[in-house]
Amino acid sequence: MSAEATNPVSAADAAVTDATARRRGRARIDLRRIGRAALLGATAGPAPRDRLPDAISHVAEAHRAHHPEADLSVLRRAYVLAESSHRGQFRKSGEPYITHPLAVTLILAELGAETTTLTASLLHDTVEDTDVTLDQVRREFGEEVAYLVDGVTKVEKIDYGAAAEPETFRKMLVATGNDVRVMSIKLADRLHNMRTLGVMRPEKQARIAKVTRDVLIPLAERLGVQALKTELEDLVFAILHPEEYEATRALIADNPRAGDALDAVAAQVSTVLREADIGAEVLVRPRHFVSVHRVRLKRGELRGCDFGRLLVLVAEDADCYAVLGELHTCFTPVISEFKDFIAAPKFNLYQSLHTAVAAPDGAVAEVLIRTHRMHTVAEAGVVALGNPHVGQETTGQPCAAPDAEALGARDVSARDVGAGARGTGARDTGARGAGARPDTARPDTAPPESPVAASPGAPATTPAPGAADPTAGEDGERVDPTRPGWLSRLLDWQQAAPDPDTFWTSLRADLAEDDEITVFLADGAGPGTISLPAGASCVDAAYARHGEAAHACHGARVNGRLAPLGTVLRDGDTVQLLLAQDTVSGPSPEWLDHARTPAARIAITGWLRAHPETTAPPAAACGPRPPSGVTADHRSGAELHADLEGEPRASVRPAGCCTPVPPDKITGFRVRGGSVTVHRNGCAAVDTMRRHGREPVAVRWGDTAQGRVTLVAESFGRPGLLADLTEAIAVAGAAVVSATVEPPSEQRVRHTYTLHLPDVARLAALMRAMRDVPGVYDVSRARRGSPDPRQA
Repeated sequence: MSAEATNPVSAADAAVTDATARRRGRARIDLRRIGRAALLGATAGPAPRDRLPDAISHVAEAHRAHHPEADLSVLRRAYVLAESSHRGQFRKSGEPYITHPLAVTLILAELGAETTTLTASLLHDTVEDTDVTLDQVRREFGEEVAYLVDGVTKVEKIDYGAAAEPETFRKMLVATGNDVRVMSIKLADRLHNMRTLGVMRPEKQARIAKVTRDVLIPLAERLGVQALKTELEDLVFAILHPEEYEATRALIADNPRAGDALDAVAAQVSTVLREADIGAEVLVRPRHFVSVHRVRLKRGELRGCDFGRLLVLVAEDADCYAVLGELHTCFTPVISEFKDFIAAPKFNLYQSLHTAVAAPDGAVAEVLIRTHRMHTVAEAGVVALGNPHVGQETTGQPCAAPDAEALGARDVSARDVGAGARGTGARDTGARGAGARPDTARPDTAPPESPVAASPGAPATTPAPGAADPTAGEDGERVDPTRPGWLSRLLDWQQAAPDPDTFWTSLRADLAEDDEITVFLADGAGPGTISLPAGASCVDAAYARHGEAAHACHGARVNGRLAPLGTVLRDGDTVQLLLAQDTVSGPSPEWLDHARTPAARIAITGWLRAHPETTAPPAAACGPRPPSGVTADHRSGAELHADLEGEPRASVRPAGCCTPVPPDKITGFRVRGGSVTVHRNGCAAVDTMRRHGREPVAVRWGDTAQGRVTLVAESFGRPGLLADLTEAIAVAGAAVVSATVEPPSEQRVRHTYTLHLPDVARLAALMRAMRDVPGVYDVSRARRGSPDPRQA
């Protein structure tokens, strides 16, 4: 079914929208130019061997616009195999099935994908839905095409049942980690399916739209493919929020001349730049439906300039700042709207200068300033990168565009994508253009990658070849040079989530984080920075840095100051993570309140499940009690024995109010949840428990010499006191687990240290050494308020 027939916008509305786009100009790549007739040409019969079938002539035209020297013979062979294998199959709309792979391939060709990606997109459903095998694809088209086809092939529902969808996405993501073109094909596939979703039942439409919203739209955003993301957003918006969609559509239709205000500002900007002798193209860029809806929610009543933005395209990076200077000189800038994504690109490689200016008549227009190269990256993202494992070579030949508005590409590399394409129908408003630019031909010959890393629960993906690969890492695994940091983190944590439900929930939560920060590490080991989602805490930084070794993290310094592990990090913070030297330390359940990344949450949850005695859950929720009459406490490192003859087994742990350590005389009491809490004999809680009729439990220390204790040092404030105290602790051989310094009161300072002692027999000597520090007048064991026995 054609886009026009199935898109939520009616034919009349589409005509209005198209007319408005032509009048105002549109820099966004238009993916809906090919109608029903062009796609149905696929069934017109076989073409002579010396020319392309008519059905893929539009694909060839779009492909040659970006790659003038591309070999089209492989596309012909791929089309012949796809058409013959899908012959007799029909989509739910009643159209021949071959129209779907043709539409997907056309979408990618319009975005500038290279020949190998287009070949794989033509064949992407053959292995899944026909008798064609992966070995056949490999024999006829090579390992690289076979790898891409296998990457987007769904797992068998008969084998995975309800887990088929999450495991399919797991498989695609693992394959994407080695070659991002896998996800490019999947995104184009979903876009065409969303365009033709109108023939499905409403409940199925809603289910597919929700997965698209939660998973594929965030992936398109992170891979920088804005041309696909914006249309997917509009299609999902129409299905999941039909009333808001209709209100937005009516708002746009009722303001057909809303762009006149932007046209006036664009003309003024063009004049200013021309007089400054800056070569630039000034375009009016209408907002898509979801963007208009968001602006309306933010600003209320919309004015003419709110229905679009100005886009200024220049040749070089320096020209962007020259344009910015002229705009801020000749117009009144709205400083709060200024953002520099050129000096600090977004995590999806997006680069532009954002600003807003007020014209003399008071109209405020948002302005995007970028180079043609940046524009291509902003629109096509990783699709324009081509083969991520092959460098690009410039042909130096101008590109014959399919229409007068298309522009070619400049010299590019796998990371530095060349040349922006002005979208179909984009209108130059009069500033002096930058001149013609040559296109780039990307070779399509190199294989992608060695075998992908296996993931729990997911089927293995066909390994791409890659012996003696110069891009291989130290472990022999080939690394996609375009793989972003967020994808590497995702691939890491998914290995620890073998359960499909855990993976699916964590994936949606991870992709919901739509911003990223970079923090600097002060530990001096390995890379100096890590990338985290916005809102991440020191807990997330610890697990991103150290993996499961972060279980022993007991504190952090943020920008040189001690900070709790729950501290939320900001972009540019410097973090030093403090790890305990003992091997028995572990996270507390409270860490889950501060963990934002799936990697941290999965690791913490796994540790807590493996050490249930540390959580002390309520009796109703604890399930079977842990079998431990003799328990090693994982926080203090001390071994505690409880004599529970004839009673259910229970975990044994030291009380937090008096923190007993060997060789303290101790008494135990049963508490809620069935565990035994151990107190020092002199603790006030012991008398309180006995007064309320609690029977003591016989407990004793084991043979372990180490332990953890909390000490309170009372002192007079003076410079260097903290350094002297920590030096005394270090000389005594104790490790600082955590430290708190209360604000001075009447020149007196209270320090609280939780320390790990390799030999608790040295506790008395440690306390004497701390008392000997000048200014310290008392050191004592910490005592908290005694627990209420009715709550214990």
